[in-house]
Amino acid sequence: MDARQDEMANPFGMDEDCTNCPELVETRSQIVHGYGDVGADFVVIGDQPSAAADETGVPFAGDQSLVWEILDRVGLVESETRLPGASRNGERRERGRSAGGPEASGEQRDPRAERAESEGDPGAAEPVPDDVYLTYVTRCRHPDRAATDEEVTACEAYRSSELRMINPEIIVPVGQRAIEALAFQYTTKSEDDLDVDDRHATTMRGRGFELVPMLDPSDQSPEETEAFVAHFADLLGTDYRQTKGRQGDLETGRDPDTDE
Repeated sequence: MDARQDEMANPFGMDEDCTNCPELVETRSQIVHGYGDVGADFVVIGDQPSAAADETGVPFAGDQSLVWEILDRVGLVESETRLPGASRNGERRERGRSAGGPEASGEQRDPRAERAESEGDPGAAEPVPDDVYLTYVTRCRHPDRAATDEEVTACEAYRSSELRMINPEIIVPVGQRAIEALAFQYTTKSEDDLDVDDRHATTMRGRGFELVPMLDPSDQSPEETEAFVAHFADLLGTDYRQTKGRQGDLETGRDPDTDE
């Protein structure tokens, strides 16, 4: 965590009483702004808060906690951290060396079964991300539907501000809605060209960042989870800090190199 940072939750002090989306004001428990290290190299962006995230203010808690498990496995969660919804302490992994974890023990662990076994009181989880910041496309939860395009647009300024202030090296969009939300401003491709099913566990060049898309936790098979962990661990073993020199203007969208 940045030495000047006091809070993990909403460290930029964004509006916690926003009323831009009247329906979501009625259904949310709280606004789930970003969470994590304000000086992070990595930013994870999901669609909208889970029920546990809405309750605790911790992004990707509860039934989205596979994201935290993956971050833990690649060494982006501090040791002795309790993962959201988990009943065990996270074990610190060395970056870039975790992809062989299950294989090294001779066991193939099913992340879905692991999540089911580990779900507990989401309020007990206070994870400490290491060099990673987690946020959402839409910060308020509606329990019965996805966010509308208007609601996504209403949150866009929050997301743009976070990315501008953090200026990460790598963005991990989780799910189709997240990758579509980033398409116009942060990539050289249109929404129609970005299918998270095809892009999962790959690296693509964006405007000043590299993007590593991830399937929504509920859509991942065990094999797809392992593929993402392996790819991300390999990425951490390379010089991923190579995009700063190509940093485009986030407001004007100046093009960097466009090859992938």
